[in-house]
Amino acid sequence: MEFDLQQSEIEIGMTDDSVEQMLILAERLREANGGELDESAILAVAEATGAPLEYVRLAVQIRSEKQKKSFLANIRSQYLTLEQHTRRYVLSGAAAGSAALLLTADEWNAVHTRYSQGANYGIFTMLATLCGLFGLYNVFKARDLRTAGISGGLLMGGLYLMHAVFEFLLGVPSRVDSGWFLPMIVLGAAGGVGVHQLGNKYRVKLGLKDPLKERQDLLKQLNRLQDKLSSGLQFMTFLSIDIVGSTRMKEVADPLAVEYTFTEYHEFVTRIVQKYGGRLHSTAGDGMICAFDHPQHAFSAAKNIQASLIELNMLRNRIGVPIVLRCGIHSGQVMAPEGGDVKSVNFSHVIDVAAHLQKEAPAGGIAVSDSAASQIIGGPAAIGQQRVEAVDVKAVVWMPKSAPSAPPMNMGLPSTLPEQA
Repeated sequence: MEFDLQQSEIEIGMTDDSVEQMLILAERLREANGGELDESAILAVAEATGAPLEYVRLAVQIRSEKQKKSFLANIRSQYLTLEQHTRRYVLSGAAAGSAALLLTADEWNAVHTRYSQGANYGIFTMLATLCGLFGLYNVFKARDLRTAGISGGLLMGGLYLMHAVFEFLLGVPSRVDSGWFLPMIVLGAAGGVGVHQLGNKYRVKLGLKDPLKERQDLLKQLNRLQDKLSSGLQFMTFLSIDIVGSTRMKEVADPLAVEYTFTEYHEFVTRIVQKYGGRLHSTAGDGMICAFDHPQHAFSAAKNIQASLIELNMLRNRIGVPIVLRCGIHSGQVMAPEGGDVKSVNFSHVIDVAAHLQKEAPAGGIAVSDSAASQIIGGPAAIGQQRVEAVDVKAVVWMPKSAPSAPPMNMGLPSTLPEQA
């Protein structure tokens, strides 16, 4: 099932962010409607997000399967992903089967208590009547005459057929004439059409919503939810920075020297990033993620960091091995839910792409995605000619005019650093 969803994402061109937004809308709408996500709600989500209807059903179904629920809750989730007309047919069959079983149970009770109790209270018949009324209500809820007719036929025909089956299984004398099976189906279909027409005629008097108006109300509700969810949506550029071969550097260096040098490195990067209007988003080990409002600022900061690195290595590097960096830049829309605070941006596809591009960049270089490079002065041609690709995102590589030179190695370290940390 997960493979089908991923394949569907590729075919319809939806991004992880748009998929997540669609699922969030579905969950919010489910909560607003008392935990239900019926056909009208699924259709409204599809129209509001532009996703195919079947894809919304599949996504909601998988989302429900991933959440640990009770057996009945899982059945309900599966039911809610069915087509509207299929739901009516399933409910008609369930109502018919339940009513037939209860009627047969009452007959069985009457046979086995006739001599010992001398009375039959008919409690099962009362319950069977309630099931029948539920079946009629289900027919009334059908959206068109065809669905109402088939649902009515399933209700009456299913009741007649299952009654005979349960009488046989429980050993109760049969009261069902098989010759009436087809006429009961026809009668049920005609009754279903009649119930549906009466329902449409007196829908307002019964205090029930018109399906079209209900759908419009759901769309309005979805638009309000989208406005709230989009309040933190903004276009940002992320710069991912990491040190080449940092693991090897730490293995052979003095711990105090490592702590001092890497602290100086973090302050060095933060200072330059702030100089170009950027903000530190997060750190993970030696890697740093920085956020900028425009790709030009991110690219200028990255070039400054690479160019000024020689000063850091000469004056504040106590490890004895030069620090060499890789950088990746990518731009796109992100969701900052906490008042636009960049640090509240999590699980963003834009950040992931920037990090992947950084890993593909050569030592001392900057990989700039095409979406970011197109907004930089001069475009991709002004950045460089070398190309890399990561997670299906193409990028152009900037390299300094002269490769960064390494000072003499100390402490018996190898003359070249490994490419991977």
